[in-house]
Amino acid sequence: MPLFQWSQNLSVNIAEIDTQHKRLVDLINHLHDSMKEGKGREAMGKILKDLTDYTVYHFSTEEKLFEKYGYPESARHKKEHEDLTKQVLDIGRKYNAGDMILTMDLMNFLKEWLNNHIMQVDKKYSSYFNAKGVK
Repeated sequence: MPLFQWSQNLSVNIAEIDTQHKRLVDLINHLHDSMKEGKGREAMGKILKDLTDYTVYHFSTEEKLFEKYGYPESARHKKEHEDLTKQVLDIGRKYNAGDMILTMDLMNFLKEWLNNHIMQVDKKYSSYFNAKGVK
């Protein structure tokens, strides 16, 4: 059973963003599965890097929408992105330096981080962008 299940409840009603959120869920689940299977540090480090890189890519997609459509909460949302990116990059650095191991606490942090970001931050822009014709 996956650590994190995608559900329609997580949808922001924007196809491109939902697809990217699903990919982030998949990457977290892949990292979790690799941890449970006892995969090596190098294999898990690659997945963690993929997760970090895709997170940065995803945030840039959202921020392009903010700019294109003049999203009024853009500054606050971008600040959230900066903070989350720093956290994920820090996890990757510590892991690669051997100062951190992947634990269930860390996996649950990543799951809750993504879930909370979608539910509490991203959901706020759904109706704004939908009203602008972005679906």
